[in-house]
Amino acid sequence: MPEFLVFLSIVLPVAAALFVWFMPVESLRRLVVYGTGAVLAVVSIAMAMQGSFEIAAASLLGIPLNAVIVILDVALLVLILLIALRAAHPLTVVLALLQIAGIGWLEFFAKAHAAVAPNIVADPLSLIMVLVISIVGGIICIYGLGYMKEHEEHLHLTRSRQPRFFFFMLLFLGAMNGLVLANNLYWLYFFWEVTTLCSFMLISHDGTDEAKKNAMRALWMNMLGGAAFVGGLLMLHRSLNGMYMTSLLNHGVDASVLIPVALLCFAGFTKAAQLPFQSWLCGAMVAPTPVSALLHSSTMVKAGVYLVLRLAPAYAGTTLTILIALAGAFTFIVTSALAVGQSNGKKILAYSTIANLGLIVACAGINSAASIAAAIMIIVFHAVSKGLLFLCVGAAEQRIGSRDIENMRGLYQVMPRTAVVMVIGIATMMLPPFGMLLGKWIALESALMAGPAMPALVVFIALGSALTVLFWGRWAGSLLGAIEPSLNPPAEAQERSIRMSLYSLTAGAIILSLAAPLLYLYVILPIGNSYTYLREDLSVFFSPMTTTYSVYTVYALFVILGAGAAWAWREAKRSRAAQGGEVVLPYMSGIQSYKDGEMGFTGPMLAFVKADSSNYYLRRLFGERRLTIPANTVAIVLIALFLFGGAL
Repeated sequence: MPEFLVFLSIVLPVAAALFVWFMPVESLRRLVVYGTGAVLAVVSIAMAMQGSFEIAAASLLGIPLNAVIVILDVALLVLILLIALRAAHPLTVVLALLQIAGIGWLEFFAKAHAAVAPNIVADPLSLIMVLVISIVGGIICIYGLGYMKEHEEHLHLTRSRQPRFFFFMLLFLGAMNGLVLANNLYWLYFFWEVTTLCSFMLISHDGTDEAKKNAMRALWMNMLGGAAFVGGLLMLHRSLNGMYMTSLLNHGVDASVLIPVALLCFAGFTKAAQLPFQSWLCGAMVAPTPVSALLHSSTMVKAGVYLVLRLAPAYAGTTLTILIALAGAFTFIVTSALAVGQSNGKKILAYSTIANLGLIVACAGINSAASIAAAIMIIVFHAVSKGLLFLCVGAAEQRIGSRDIENMRGLYQVMPRTAVVMVIGIATMMLPPFGMLLGKWIALESALMAGPAMPALVVFIALGSALTVLFWGRWAGSLLGAIEPSLNPPAEAQERSIRMSLYSLTAGAIILSLAAPLLYLYVILPIGNSYTYLREDLSVFFSPMTTTYSVYTVYALFVILGAGAAWAWREAKRSRAAQGGEVVLPYMSGIQSYKDGEMGFTGPMLAFVKADSSNYYLRRLFGERRLTIPANTVAIVLIALFLFGGAL
C-alpha cells in the first residue's frame, strides 16, 4: 500500500503533466487537472493516515531506479546548460558545467558505498509536507484553469499556451513530493533541480523581456545553490558510509560533515530566497498569479526551508546553528520592513513570504523542540493563507486592472465575495488565535529560552512581528474603505474553478486554525519530542496548548473574535438602513458635496475639493533603495561566516 501511494504522489502528476502537454482539447485538459488535484489530495491524506514508513524503491518494472535518476539528472543539467547557452548567460553556463562534472565524478569515478538504506523515507515531517504540497498545490492548479483562460484573453494570444503552463505546474507537484520523500541524497538533488527548471519555465511563461530577465535571475541564483548542493555531496561522499539523509543525520555532529551541511543549508537559502537572494522571488511576480501562489505557498521556497529544517540535527549545538538562526531572523525583520514600504499587493506578499521563511529558518537554527514545532506550524499555516491571498490578488487584478492596494480601496463594493475572502486571509496571517500567530508565539518563546548566545533573536522576531501587523492592517483597511455611494457595480461573477479554489482555501485556513490546538497537541508535539538529540520536554512550552483540557482555552478567543465580527456587521447594516440604504459618509471637516459624480467638500472660497485618502508607506525608512544594499551586505557576511566558520 505505501508503495502505491508514493507512486501516485510522484508519478501521477508527471503522467498528468505529459497528458496535458499533448492534449489539445480544453475540456479533457480541465478534467485531468481537476482529477489530478483530487487524487493527490486523497493520496496525501491516505499517506498521512498510514503513518511513517520506509521503501527500498530500488527498481521499477525491473529497471534500477538509481541509474534512471542519474540519466535523468544529467539530461536535466544538459537542458539547463542549453538554456543558458541560448540566453548567453556565462554564469549559469559555468554553474551547470560544474554540476555536470560533479555528478559525473560521483557516478563514474567515486568509490561506491557498501551501505544500503531505503531510498524513500516518510516520517511525520515528510508527511506534513506532502499534505501541504498536494492539497494546496492541487487547489492552485485548479484555480489556474479559470485564471489562465482570462489571462490569455487579455494577452490576445492566437494560440493557447495552457498545455505548456499546466505541464510545468503539475510536474512541479510531482517533483516536490519526490523531494520531501527522498532519503537518497542523489534523488533529493535530482528533484531539487527539477523544481529549479520548473520555476524558470513558469516565471518566463508570458515571454516578455521582463519575464525572461527575471526568470534567468531565478535560474542562476538557484543554480548557485545547486552547485553548493553538489559540492556538499562531494564532501559527504568521503565522510558518510552511504549517501542517504538518514546516514547523515545518524552520523553525529563533527567537523567532517559540518562544512558540507553548511553548503546544503546554503542551497536551502537560495531556494528559500533568503537575503541576499530575495530578488529572484520578488522578480517572479511577473509570472501569472497561479505561479506566484505555487512558488510562495507549497513548492520551491518550501523546499529550501524543508532542507534547512531536515538538517537541523546535523548542526545542533555548533556555531553553525547560531549563525543560521541569526541569518533567518535578520531576513525576517528586514523583509518585514521592506513589505511596509510597498503598495504593490504582490510585492507585499512576496516580502511577507520571504519574512516568514526567514522565521522558519531562524526556528531551525534555534534548534530546540519548541522552535522545531514553531517551524512546522508556520509552514502549514503560511502555505494555506499565503496561497489564498495570492489567488485573491489575482482575481482582483483581473477585475480592477491593478494589484496596488490603494486601488483596492472599497473593493467590497466591487467584488464583495473576493474582498471578504481576502480580509479573512489577512486575518489568518496576523490575528490571534489563528494558526500563524500561534506559530510566531511559540517561535518567540523558543527564542526567549534559547540562551544568552542568541539575544538578538528576540528583538528581531518581536519587531518583525510588529511590522507585519502594520502592513497587514493597512491592507485590510484599504479593502474595507468606503467609496462613492453613487457607484452601482454589477454583481460579482467568477469562473467556477476560481470560486471553488478561493472558498476551499478559505475553509482550510479557518478549519486549520480551529484545529490548531489539537494539531499542536497530537501532531506537532510528538514530532518535536521525536528529535532525540533535543533534551527539553516540549510540553513545557506554550502551556495553554499542552494538555487535552487546557487546549480548549484557545477557543475563547475565537468566540470573542466571532462575536466582535457579528456585532460590527450588524451595526454596519443598521447604520446603512438608518441612512435609507445609502453609504454613511465620513466627516471631512467641511460641507460635503458632489461634483461630476465625485465625492468631496466645499473648501475655502466655496471651491470644490475632491476627497482623497491614501496610506502612508514610510519609504524614507523602509524603501527598497534605502534598505536593500545594506541588508544584503550584512546577509552576505552572515552567510560567509556560516560557510567558512560553521565548523568551528
